[in-house]
Amino acid sequence: MTDPRITNLARTLVQYSTEIQPGDRVAIVGEPPAAPLIREVYREVLRAGGHPHLMLKLEGMEYLLFSKASDDQLNYISPFERLIYEEFEALISMRSQSNTRALSNVDPTRQQIHAKARTELRNTFAERSATRELMWVGTMYPTQAYAQDAEMSLVEFEDYVYGTTYADTEDPVAMWGKIHDEQQRLVDWLAGKKHVEVRGPDIELTLSIEGRVFINSDGKRNMPSGEIFTGPVEETASGWVRFTYPAVLRGREVEGIELHFEDGKVVKASAKKNEDFLLKMLDTDSGARYLGEFAVGTNKKINRFIKNILFDEKIGGTIHMAVGFGYPETGSVNKSAIHWDMICDMRDGGQITVDGELFYESGEFKI
Repeated sequence: MTDPRITNLARTLVQYSTEIQPGDRVAIVGEPPAAPLIREVYREVLRAGGHPHLMLKLEGMEYLLFSKASDDQLNYISPFERLIYEEFEALISMRSQSNTRALSNVDPTRQQIHAKARTELRNTFAERSATRELMWVGTMYPTQAYAQDAEMSLVEFEDYVYGTTYADTEDPVAMWGKIHDEQQRLVDWLAGKKHVEVRGPDIELTLSIEGRVFINSDGKRNMPSGEIFTGPVEETASGWVRFTYPAVLRGREVEGIELHFEDGKVVKASAKKNEDFLLKMLDTDSGARYLGEFAVGTNKKINRFIKNILFDEKIGGTIHMAVGFGYPETGSVNKSAIHWDMICDMRDGGQITVDGELFYESGEFKI
């Protein structure tokens, strides 16, 4: 029998996150280990009257691409993928890796070539997402590899995944609706605000949010979710931040990252592990050294670092910032081939002041 939590998660992805309607073309992207969830998502799309299109990925294909492909092949964009991004109504993707470090020894220059080639496609994706022409959501199916990264048994990790997505409750859709309402209060308060100051043991940073919009991340695009985020005014970040947890990008783990900003740009960067990779990514293009996102994690059920950004950036009591690409719906105009989230814990005296008023302290909202 199918685990009822998998059925609940599939129903949430189709009914709540992407709101599939009759006639919608839905790309379902996943890997073989996620077959139980893929099957239930496919079933739910059919029930909703949509047209499911399955795109199955195999473990190790990315490694083959980056290790064997020519530059011409790295620059090639699949017409099937372009069709999804440009024309489909919905995209539901499920990661289920059996090796989360498969790309650790790949030449980052080759990853840069591939990422730059996809810039136009990514911009199209972001624009259609902002107007909700394309409804999308990404989630995870628990595997041994993820459980090992999280330092849990597979059973414990399954409980964690289904607990943080509320798939273990009788009505997860209702739970996510409640989270939406709680976060909307914060988003409404921030509307029209201009100046943000962030202070704490690991951060002294100011930035402007004038004219920018905070987004209520309530499970419509990430599952699980639980954050509010915006794109800060590009040339305004000033100060420094030391990120609490390792930042993982393209299979590489970078520890002890510290960034210094002047006029919005990273002017000094260091790391205790994989610093060369950090510096190379920051030099990807002209937008890679500017902030594309400033966000506050709100999900108290996500309470530990598991080396997976889908979960970690939502840890209740943390903030995160992303260098690179900014989401158009926030008002961000920063363009880049990268979007790299990095997390700073605020639970030990960290404060966020907005237009002179204390908004957040030690992981709790004060308004």
